[in-house]
Amino acid sequence: MALRFTLTRLLPSVALFLALLGGALLADLVLHRAGLAGVGRWGGLAGTVLLAASFLYSARKRKLLSAGSPKGLLRLHETLGWAGALLVLVHGGIHFNALVPWLALLAMVVVVASGLTGRFLLADVRERLRERAGELARSGLSPAEVEREVLSVSLLHDTMKQWRKVHLPLTMLFAGLAVVHVAATLLFWRW
Repeated sequence: MALRFTLTRLLPSVALFLALLGGALLADLVLHRAGLAGVGRWGGLAGTVLLAASFLYSARKRKLLSAGSPKGLLRLHETLGWAGALLVLVHGGIHFNALVPWLALLAMVVVVASGLTGRFLLADVRERLRERAGELARSGLSPAEVEREVLSVSLLHDTMKQWRKVHLPLTMLFAGLAVVHVAATLLFWRW
């Protein structure tokens, strides 16, 4: 099954990514012009809290958490991930002070791009399953047979499995670099 790349399907993910980068640049510019560049430092802490909270979805998916609907937690994951990334980008600003923070920032941007790609892929898979269900229903199968067939097709469709093989290691790389950055900051902070 080939992916259908149409502009109308791809545009929301591209727009969200560009809004993230543009919003971070604009916020950093506004803070600097207002003489409040130090406020951006706290964006790192707030962004990290939001990013950590976005993992509720992952905990639910891995059955470490039983509360919440997967669909609602996925939306929360996307929203908190985007907002947290925005705050961390504002925190990083356009300053180059050290290599590890910039590597962590770059890894985070790649993770966000990967997440938006996953969002696009999930929408594509859902659309294909809806189309397949419609075809099967029109062919005269009962609703139970349609559901069984669509379920078997969805289990065979490994687009999301392949995407997860990329997204998860990228997320772990980002998390590792972020932990090193936070540890180094705490270690070398002028208390």
